[in-house]
Parts: sequence; structure tokens; C-alpha cells
Amino acid sequence: MSTEITRRRFLKAVGAGATWITLSSTLGCEPDQRLRAVASTARSGQTWAFRSRPELKPPVIDVTVQARDTAPGYICIAPKNGPEEEGPGQDGAMILDNSGQVVWFRPLFREERDIMDFKVQRYRGQPVLTWWEGVHTGYGQGEYVIFDGSYSEIARVRAGNGLQGDHHEFLISPRDTALFTIYEKTPWDLSPVGGPADGIVLDSIAQEVDIETGEVLFEWHSLDHVALDESTASPPGNPEFAFDYFHINSIEVEPDGNLLVSCRMTSTIYKIDRATGEVIWRLGGKNSDFEMGPGTRTRLQHDARRRPDGAVTIFDNGAFKEGARSRAIVLRLDEDAMTATLVRAYTHPDGVFSATQGSLQTLPNGNVFVGWGSAPYFSEFSKEGELLFSAAFPPEAESYRAFRFPWTGRPSTGLAMIVERGPGDEVTVHASWNGATEIADWQVLAGPDPERLESLGTVPREGFETAIKASTSEPYIGVQARDRAGRALGAVKAVKV
Repeated sequence: MSTEITRRRFLKAVGAGATWITLSSTLGCEPDQRLRAVASTARSGQTWAFRSRPELKPPVIDVTVQARDTAPGYICIAPKNGPEEEGPGQDGAMILDNSGQVVWFRPLFREERDIMDFKVQRYRGQPVLTWWEGVHTGYGQGEYVIFDGSYSEIARVRAGNGLQGDHHEFLISPRDTALFTIYEKTPWDLSPVGGPADGIVLDSIAQEVDIETGEVLFEWHSLDHVALDESTASPPGNPEFAFDYFHINSIEVEPDGNLLVSCRMTSTIYKIDRATGEVIWRLGGKNSDFEMGPGTRTRLQHDARRRPDGAVTIFDNGAFKEGARSRAIVLRLDEDAMTATLVRAYTHPDGVFSATQGSLQTLPNGNVFVGWGSAPYFSEFSKEGELLFSAAFPPEAESYRAFRFPWTGRPSTGLAMIVERGPGDEVTVHASWNGATEIADWQVLAGPDPERLESLGTVPREGFETAIKASTSEPYIGVQARDRAGRALGAVKAVKV
């Protein structure tokens, strides 16, 4: 089989969305004429379709601004369909590389459930994957999941005191406790704000539990500390519907151990005393304790975080008005003079407005990573505001938050492969290993039985699934994943053609 690639063949392959690559039998050897790899063309409209893993159907991500000078790491998103939408692909937790290729995907096979707040955290000194999983209708009812580097579940955290965990926050604290949000329907007199005396309000709750034992260590209720008239919303016209006056959507542990809480429906960030539950100060909203400088006020915001340098970052969704644009902002707080100053605002060049959801992550190199929530985008900016990377979901899909983290995945489950016989001695191998981050290339082997296999050569990994064309008449074909140093990652998997 000739290894020569003519200009005509190359252009034809590129036009079909594939690249043919000549490969070597071992690292540092001359090209092997029995193998060639085809970059994945496993795209069916807006959904990926993999031959080796047909049960996985993640949505295709289009990279609109190619990555340059980005921080190290992979992208963590949790694609889901928007409200009342039937979008492409499956909902689930997904890790991507900078080209938009899937690295790991864990789908949900139940349409009524979602995964949200998918990210890398640390638990017991080790990096872990965490997310909320459950049913949501404006607020969530579910539980929190922790996976280790082998993609094995090591803990499942549930809210205490008979409550259901909400999707807006799942934070593992430095002392290995879990902080999360809860919404609870509570009978309440709404007449002071124009509602019925026998109305229903949603009490926003911040709860902290011991991950190992499930013991509730702290519980804060908005109704105990924040009056209804702080809300920018009005009670619903239908008295059977609960008044979501507060809408807690993020919790952050402050350097002094107290809590920073973001609340959408008051457009306010609250600092909460972790011992007493009292409000220490309010940032923004109707009763701000800070003098708000130009550009510092937020509307319906999400994801308030304290940076190591003392600044506070916020995803500012913005008001519902013509021409509105959402922003990711950095504020400098002077807690002696009680002033707030805008340091920087990041906006998408396409003028993106995100009605709901969203996140801002400060990366170790100073870049910021922005998830645009209900707008189907995620982006990375330099500290100075230059757009370094951007990608988009299909229009019907979205992710509550989006992050970039270093991650090493070594799956406990084995690789997947399928082999198809072509004309003559030609075979095509489709190989993948869901979540394995250290694969540099695939070694292909063949032989008369699984115990007597010889190498046909190696091919570089091409996306989630690599399609490898080989020439052999042997009845058994095997593959083995290898890292950049040529070391084997796991055992050989062999099948009869």
C-alpha cells in the first residue's frame, strides 16, 4: 500500500473533513506502509456519532476563535437543552480540548434530569470532578456527585434536614465540607409587597454539610435576614405560584471564613457571618453598604467570587432591555472607605446577552474564562480583555457554567474499539478511550490469536475517536494506547475481525 499522498488526494480528503497521515511502526522509525489514520469525521449534523461508542451522542462544539495564549487545561461544560427546547445530542458532563474535541463525556439517559455546575475541585487533597444532578424548574431538586481521576464515584452528597439540593452551587470548602444552595416553598404573608396574605415564598437557603457523614454544620435562611422589599421582583399574579424574591445562585468562602452570597432577584452580593448568619454588608441592590462607582452595579447577576488579590468577580447578566449586553466584571472593594470601583469589564464581541446563568473564572495566569449561560458560548480573555478563545454550542443548547482546569484522567474502564473488514486485506479500526487524557498515539497489532500479536505500527491520536486503516490478513486485531514517552497505557484489547 503506497504511502505517497498526492496533492489531489490530500485536497479531496480535506474537502471531506478528513486528514490522512503517514505513520511509523515505532517511535523514531521509518514510515510503516501498512497503516494510516483518518481524523474523526464522526459528525452527524450537530451531534457526534462514534463507531466505537455508539451510545455517546454529545453535541458538536464549534470553535469560533482558535485558542492562542490560553491557560493550560481542559474545558468543563455540562450541555443541556434550553427551556422547552429539544436540542441536539445528549445532556451530560463533558470535558473538551481547545479544538472542541470531546475528551470525556458522561451522558444522562433521562430527559427530565440535568447535570449542572460541572467542574474540577479538590477533596482530601486530590483533584476531583464534581457536579449537581437532578431535576430543575427554575430551581433544582437533586444531589451532588464526586468522581475521582479514574471516573469512579467516591461520594454522593445530599442536603440535610429533609431538604433537596439545588443546582446553583456545589462548593467543596478548604475543610472538605460541602456548601450548596437550597430552595424551599414556605407559606408567607406577601401583602406588604402587593401579594396575597396567604401566599407562598421561596426561601433561599445556604447549607454546609460534612461530606463524609452528611451532618449539617451550618444553615442560613434568607427569610430570617433579608426582607421581601429588597427584591427587584413582584409576587406572581397566580397565588398558587411561589414568589422567588431572593434567588440565591452562588456561595463563596471568604478569606476570613465568612460567606459571600450572590442573589439574583435582589441584584445584591451579601457577606454573611458564618457563625451568626447575620448580614455583614450588602454590595449593590436597593440597600448597598458600598458607594457604587461607575459601572459597578449589576442586574440579575451570578457567580460572585473573591480573588486572591482581594478583588470580587461577578457575572453581570444585565437588565432586560433593548441592546443589553452581559458582562464579566472585576470590582475593587475598599472595605474601610466602603467604596466599590470597576477594575475591568469583559464583554463578548458579538454583543452577547445572557438572560440567565453564567460564570466568571479567574485562571492562574491572569486570564479569565467566561461561561455565557443561556447564551450558547464560552470564552477566554487575557487579563487586559483580548479575546483568546471562543466556542459555541448548537443554538438549542447551553451550559449553566463553564470552566477551564488542568485534569488528568485515567479511566478504570478499558478502551473501546470496533474493527471492520474492507476489500482485500484492508481493515479499519475505530479506537477510543473515554476520559483518558494521556494518550499520544495508538499502537495497532495483529496476529493469529489474541496471545500472539505483533505490532503493525502506531498512529497519533486524532480526537475522541481515531479511525485507523491497516493492511493485514491476520484474523485478530488489537490496539493499545500509549503516552508521549511510548509507554503503554493499560492492556491490549484484541478482537476477531
